[in-house]
Amino acid sequence: IGFVQPSLGEILFSSLTPTLIVTGTPTEGQTLHAGVDKLTVTWSLNQSLPLDTESAYKKIKILLCYAPVSQKDRGWRKTVDNLKKDKTCQFTITEQTYSSKGTFEYTVKRTIPTATYFIRAYAFDSSDIEVAYGQSTNPAKATNLFNVEGITGLTKPLEIAAGVFSAFSIIALIYFFVVEKRKKH
Repeated sequence: IGFVQPSLGEILFSSLTPTLIVTGTPTEGQTLHAGVDKLTVTWSLNQSLPLDTESAYKKIKILLCYAPVSQKDRGWRKTVDNLKKDKTCQFTITEQTYSSKGTFEYTVKRTIPTATYFIRAYAFDSSDIEVAYGQSTNPAKATNLFNVEGITGLTKPLEIAAGVFSAFSIIALIYFFVVEKRKKH
């Protein structure tokens, strides 16, 4: 089995250069709560690279990406080298015009599922094609990982309402039982 050449227009992650330095405020192992907590993402160009490295960068897209531990046995989160088929980074934090340094504060959306994550940034050229990247973790995606605890759908008001309706149904059952007993006598 030989190397399969990607189709025209397909970008392979392995072909991108890691020119961006990306950091996020969550500390290793920290748990953020969806819909409540915020994280701050900072990116910059690696200063050891030549000055003209970023001349083709026109847009930057910052994404929340599943760590390998949250991809195991979940094909819908699978990492694939072809970026069009890759499911590692499914949640956009921000997409904006490229600047060599930037910071963005993001409130974790309520739709983010419970999992372990890292942050990745892609630089795009004028044709809207990924040309470089950076991420808040190492190449093995094993460091600087953080957790998000998603919304379970169960909230305090919902628990209270369930309790009230349960109590009401018991009272209604007793009432109708007593009324039926009286009708029979």
